[in-house]
Amino acid sequence: MSRQLISNEEFPQRPHNCPAVTVPGLVFCSGQIGKGEIKQATTTALSNLKKVLELSGSSIEKVVKFNVYLQDMKDFDTMNEAYIAFLPPNPPARTCIQAGCLPGGAVVEIECIAMAGTESAKL
Repeated sequence: MSRQLISNEEFPQRPHNCPAVTVPGLVFCSGQIGKGEIKQATTTALSNLKKVLELSGSSIEKVVKFNVYLQDMKDFDTMNEAYIAFLPPNPPARTCIQAGCLPGGAVVEIECIAMAGTESAKL
């Protein structure tokens, strides 16, 4: 099974981490973070995931699973409002947990798995 690492200048590959990895039929996106107020932070994280998915030849509509990590579970309802507003009408599966300390002081981190596009990503 072959895999392709997905990155560009906006979403660079870092040591031991890549923004996304594709394998035949699937795209695995690393977590994207959001800082500041939870509603805007959620929108930022989802917007960045959307860009990474498009870079990999997929789209937000092809996501089958989101994992959401919150610094504080008290932010769930507000995060959920932003999440619902961002997604297509038929949402994918989702897990949401309180993770406590997130990278860089983020209040939310979101990762996803999506179906791959029909064409290979052009980098």
